[in-house]
Amino acid sequence: MRSQSGKSIIIVSIVIICALGIILTAFFWHKAGNSNQSTNNGPHKIKIVTTLFPLYDMARYIGADKADITLLLPPGTDAHTYEPKPSDIVKINEADIFVYTGKFMEPWAEDVIKSVSNKYLAVIDSSLGTKMISGVFHDADEPPGSLDPHIWLDFDNAKIMADNIAQAMQNADPANTTFYKQRVEDYNNTLSQIDLNYRNSLATCKTKEIVYGGHYAFGYLANRYGLKYTSAQGVSPDAEPTANDLIKLVQQIKTDNIKYVFYEELTSPKIAETIANETGAKMLLLNAAHNLTRDQFTQGLTFFDILNQNLDNLKTGLDCK
Repeated sequence: MRSQSGKSIIIVSIVIICALGIILTAFFWHKAGNSNQSTNNGPHKIKIVTTLFPLYDMARYIGADKADITLLLPPGTDAHTYEPKPSDIVKINEADIFVYTGKFMEPWAEDVIKSVSNKYLAVIDSSLGTKMISGVFHDADEPPGSLDPHIWLDFDNAKIMADNIAQAMQNADPANTTFYKQRVEDYNNTLSQIDLNYRNSLATCKTKEIVYGGHYAFGYLANRYGLKYTSAQGVSPDAEPTANDLIKLVQQIKTDNIKYVFYEELTSPKIAETIANETGAKMLLLNAAHNLTRDQFTQGLTFFDILNQNLDNLKTGLDCK
């Protein structure tokens, strides 16, 4: 009986050992499978949230496949009337980097930043180091001497903004520093070529006068290329021009024999239409690139595309060679 009992114990022990072996083997295979799945998903991408489209486009180009970029401003939304939602704050809180244009363009950003609990979030004011100019305003909400926030329409400023974004990426992902440096160099070289195209083309125009039936957005561009720029509204698109403002613009267009009135993106062109109807002038789009329509965003339109389209319309509207 003792011999039979001993055999039973041995058999049970073998069964237990085999069972443990099967369990351990399955466990390690599971771990290996998870490891392979993690590898197949690729390395961790830095998460970047940007406010306006130019920043999104810069980050998208510089980061390429090493960054996950989110545009906070929904496509089709006007930048000046945007107000962040709780879900937007959640997006910022979950990011590695948050990039905004500066306190003059997004006055709400500083309050949002204060509400973020992610102590590792890198907050990037892309306007740092840029040269700002005074705007021209038509309403009491914007006092004389206020700065023009549309800094990306001076291409030297745009390069500085891109550099600020690239530096933030390098800080967050130092292993890919060389990659980000090369990408921002390529981006800024393209801006230099576009700048040269603007300079050469606008030097040949018969007229240097832009009449804009929208809010004041192109002061930097006019200042850079020696153009005369008049807008119907102040910085905020909510600042409706007075009847006297419109009368002066109509008189100016007739006196200077201006053939084209420019209108802005994403807002009703009713002011430009009114001026055009009163003067017989034609209308052309001049896009300040705050944001895109949903279709443009889906199609992958870039900041460079907008700048090139603007130049084509300026060449038509200013009668350039």
